[in-house]
Order: sequence, then C-alpha cells, then structure tokens
Amino acid sequence: MPEAAFRVSGRVQGVGFRWWTRLQARQLSLHGTVRNAADGSVEVQARGEAAALDELRRRLSSGPPGAQVDAVEPIAVDLASYGGGFQILR
Repeated sequence: MPEAAFRVSGRVQGVGFRWWTRLQARQLSLHGTVRNAADGSVEVQARGEAAALDELRRRLSSGPPGAQVDAVEPIAVDLASYGGGFQILR
C-alpha cells in the first residue's frame, strides 16, 4: 500500500492542526500518525490509496481555520511501529 510523509511548516501548532489532520485522514480512509515537531512544524505520515494521499497533501496545504501553512514538504516515511488507524502522537 502506498505511503507518504510530510513536514508542514508555518503557524501549525496551537491551532488544532493535529486534530484537524486526523479528521481529514479518517475521511480519506488513511492510516498513520501526526505529531508536533520540536522545530514548530507538524509531521504527518500516512498509508492508503495513492489518490487519498494526494488529496491529504492538498488539504494540508490549506490547513484548518487559524493555521497559516507556509510549506508542505515530503520527508522519509517511518510507519513501522504505528498501531493502526490514524493516531495523534505527542
């Protein structure tokens, strides 16, 4: 199954971005994780249909109300240890 991972930068912490991302991923039937990174970005890793992954990336480019997304960059995927579903990590 296809996988993708992204680093979303901008004003993306403290605006409900992780909760919003989990909702988007579940709507798209994706599995994976979302977490805040120490540098102020949000990291998203997802697994699912290629079209759904493309749609998630498109949605991440806008983000929820209150967010200001500056960039969505691909990063290395590491879903080896996630527990299924779509989880918010700390």
